[in-house]
Amino acid sequence: MKKTLSAFGSGLLFGVGLLISGMTDPHRVHAFLDFAGAWNPSLAGVMAGAIAVHGTALALERRRRGGGLAPQAPLDASLFLGAGVFGVGWGLAGYCPGPAVVSLGLAPERVWVFFATMVVGILFGDGAVTARARRGSSTSTPAPVC
Repeated sequence: MKKTLSAFGSGLLFGVGLLISGMTDPHRVHAFLDFAGAWNPSLAGVMAGAIAVHGTALALERRRRGGGLAPQAPLDASLFLGAGVFGVGWGLAGYCPGPAVVSLGLAPERVWVFFATMVVGILFGDGAVTARARRGSSTSTPAPVC
């Protein structure tokens, strides 16, 4: 029960943070990605804050364990292809998985379309990884979470 409440609290905090920071507004995301036009750098601060929090947590975990963490995934074609698809999708739609889930509660029609296509993409990707594993090549890349 304690783990469930902790997970719920973490998810709630993450969702509220996404709402407050504007990461759920696709127009704001598009403005952040529009370097040649009306560029809005405000999301850079959100990303810098997230990197700082994660970096601190990672350093504390390394210190607690007395060394390194689990081995890193290899830099392979799957990683670069997945990152490219993620980036193009984020740029076109203005959503990535975390903000899309939070935005479902706000119910704009376009987020439901994005979410449905995201689920299809995840299922397709899982099927491709399973097929690759059956053929003997077991490289899987975790999905990015905004």
